[in-house]
Amino acid sequence: MGIIFKQSFKNTLFIYLGFAFGGINTLFLYTRFLEDEYYGLVTFLLSTSNLLMPLIALGIHHTIVKFFSSYLTKIEKDRFLSSVLFLPLIIAVPVAYFGNLFYEQIGDYLSIENPIIKDYTFVIYLIAVACSYFEIFYAWAKVQFQTVVGNILKELWNRVVVMILLFAVYFELITKPEFIYYLTGAYFLRMFVMMFYAFKLYLPKFTFSKPDNFKEVLRFSGYIILAGSAGAIILDIDKFMIPGKESLVKAAYYSVAVFIGSFIEAPSRAMLNILQPLTSKTLNEENHKEVASLYKKSSINLLLISGLFFVLINANVTQLFNLLPKEYADGALVVLMISLLKLYNGFLGNNGAIINNSKFYRITLPLSASMAVSVYLLNKLFYYELDMGTDGLALATLIVIFSANTFKLFFIKSKFSITPFTDKTVKMIFIIAVLYLAFNFWDFPIDNIYLWKFPIHPIINIILKSSVITAVYLFLIFKLNISNEFDNLLKKFYK
Repeated sequence: MGIIFKQSFKNTLFIYLGFAFGGINTLFLYTRFLEDEYYGLVTFLLSTSNLLMPLIALGIHHTIVKFFSSYLTKIEKDRFLSSVLFLPLIIAVPVAYFGNLFYEQIGDYLSIENPIIKDYTFVIYLIAVACSYFEIFYAWAKVQFQTVVGNILKELWNRVVVMILLFAVYFELITKPEFIYYLTGAYFLRMFVMMFYAFKLYLPKFTFSKPDNFKEVLRFSGYIILAGSAGAIILDIDKFMIPGKESLVKAAYYSVAVFIGSFIEAPSRAMLNILQPLTSKTLNEENHKEVASLYKKSSINLLLISGLFFVLINANVTQLFNLLPKEYADGALVVLMISLLKLYNGFLGNNGAIINNSKFYRITLPLSASMAVSVYLLNKLFYYELDMGTDGLALATLIVIFSANTFKLFFIKSKFSITPFTDKTVKMIFIIAVLYLAFNFWDFPIDNIYLWKFPIHPIINIILKSSVITAVYLFLIFKLNISNEFDNLLKKFYK
């Protein structure tokens, strides 16, 4: 667990640094420097490109992680990488051709309720291509067990660029439309930086020869591309559907609430960056004892870290929304549902990596497809028919992903005879529940304080309350010896 914990710790720091920039952008700059309509437009374009990205990537980023460690010689590895690197062009080129051919029809369809979308439809494709190849080269680095640089580029790069561009808009150095074009260029620049770093770590001798198991590679990619496309629908269909009923402004409001609720998933993303290739390697080596060990350790450590941020976010959610314009204030329930979902994901550890990199990966296709259909139908029911607003969209996501993750839990138990549970799991859940209930319904009685008409009393309240929660939380997990890795980290810090 040493290499996992070291790189996960570094990745977590950079992810939360990225969240800090993202939080400033989302909570303050976007809402004040960019009109709500343009903020909603950016949200829509990025979410729609995320829907297209798995199709263009052809699942190659997952394929690299699964198969690279199974090749024993450099010749085999070079054949594998050479054969998969250009496969996404099989999809990207025809999509570009037909997208250009039917651009007017596509633009008209996407902009029925919001005409502003039509002029930027092509941006969806460009960002999808840039993100696809970024993920491929990021996977290239992951299988060399080097995740930190890619993590910085993924989590920090775009948020810093967005901050710079938002200030450029504020100071009238660029226009709002130019903001979108410069942001698109930043995605391509990030892709090239990742490519050069990946080639620096491992530069193959490119060849036209295919690996002996090329058919199996294609079969896996086919399953993963469909499963990945369905997975993208689950994550971004809600933001895509909002402009079909309401204005882009609503997408902006919902995006802020989802961002706040997603804050707790940073540890999971950080740890899984290194867990994915390690899980694949142990499965390829048929080291089931190590697979079980990774499963349990990742679960308790992610539950521990995610639990702290779950309590911090939800105990301070009222004060967080007090920092925003009043139009954003109805998102507290969305934050709770999304954060509950992210907490459960953390508890499951490397659950998904075990399935995706094992011989049972085929189950991901019907599972993801059923999830995509379910979330679409529930969104239609809650959002359109029952008119539950964005709370309905969050509820649909919570129900579908919670059900699917529970299925994965039992599936791994039946196929591998392992679970993420340890004797510390119940203690950890109890600590999270008690602290949430204890701190959620009160705040420090601080008078209203304004600095240049900006309210700073919520910030003071958040700092005081978070300090108390963190101190109590760390004391309990240290005294109860929840995690050996975390105990060792605390001891080093204390010394």
